[in-house]
Amino acid sequence: MLGYFRERIQERLAERRIRKARLVTKDGRCNIEFGNVNYSTHFAFMADFWTTFVEFRWRFVLFFFIASFTLSWFIFGLLWYWIARSNGDLTWQTQPEGHTPCVDNVVGLTTSFLYSLETQTTIGYGGRAITPQCAGAVALIIIQSLIGAIINCFMCGIILAKISLPKKRAKTILFSDMAVISPKEGALCLSIRVANMRKTMIIGSQIYGKLLRTTITPDGETIIMDQVNIDFMVDAGKDNLFFVCPLTLYHVINKGSPFFEMAIDTLHRQEFELVVFLDGTAESTSSTCQVRTSFIPQEIMWGYKFMPIISRSKEGKYRVDFSNFSKVVPVTTAHCAYCFHNIKGHHLHSKDGRDNQGFEVIDIGDHHTNITKM
Repeated sequence: MLGYFRERIQERLAERRIRKARLVTKDGRCNIEFGNVNYSTHFAFMADFWTTFVEFRWRFVLFFFIASFTLSWFIFGLLWYWIARSNGDLTWQTQPEGHTPCVDNVVGLTTSFLYSLETQTTIGYGGRAITPQCAGAVALIIIQSLIGAIINCFMCGIILAKISLPKKRAKTILFSDMAVISPKEGALCLSIRVANMRKTMIIGSQIYGKLLRTTITPDGETIIMDQVNIDFMVDAGKDNLFFVCPLTLYHVINKGSPFFEMAIDTLHRQEFELVVFLDGTAESTSSTCQVRTSFIPQEIMWGYKFMPIISRSKEGKYRVDFSNFSKVVPVTTAHCAYCFHNIKGHHLHSKDGRDNQGFEVIDIGDHHTNITKM
């Protein structure tokens, strides 16, 4: 029992170390913080207050929403109480015969607050109403109506903007948990699978990657988080993807690739992070969005390929089996990229696979199994 708990604790600690080592989490959030920022730069965030409020977390937006209305009602309630007191309308004040109040039935702090709330929210129950007796009361009701309209527009705009943020559309774009390295059409490729969970398409999709690692220049300078471009593509190219079904993206490992010097026994000892980006425009809202995820060496499997998930049912419909979305099978693969290009037959793993259960699998060749087509 103690050994089981010790093993679970070690696994959790390892997961936390991996999570802290990432620049981009699996769900696309950037794990970075800024230090020693001058206080003068904070005013720049307030100058762009709209973006600042939109980027607040929901808990703070809801707090500001409640606080702005409640505080404005209370402040204007105090002003209505002051006007009623100045005119002698309160219950504890002596009122002359034929006295006309500034606001009917505003005789205390509670009634002042209720009248403020009714005025700003335009409820108008009819129990309290302004009279033309006081010019200050007329001016105050105009000011409160204008300020209340501004608060309504601003807070409702913030909530609508947060609801319609393009990054929420990115939540329905799914990447495979692992990346794989295996042969494809005579080349050694690193492959990643991506799927759109909605039937509405992402228009003008573009896919690209960045390899982040620490490098040392010939001058002895250490560059932390050095970025290397990684080109991804599908069979039809890398721009304007027809993203109607899950796609398998692949990067060709040639002499110009940073993966060319790696091998199956050295890959997991490397220190890098592969960040994958997918840019496009949501068809339903016409808003641009970016989806990103990352893979560390422990999440790249050498000598495997993805199982096929696109099939045709007996009714003639194309179907996708998401139970096999991240599943892989071993495939004959060279020990390293150099071996693949120069030493024929130096392979590992046995070619093994299994059918996609529950579907009538489309007959596709071996060299097309890791790229989905329709």
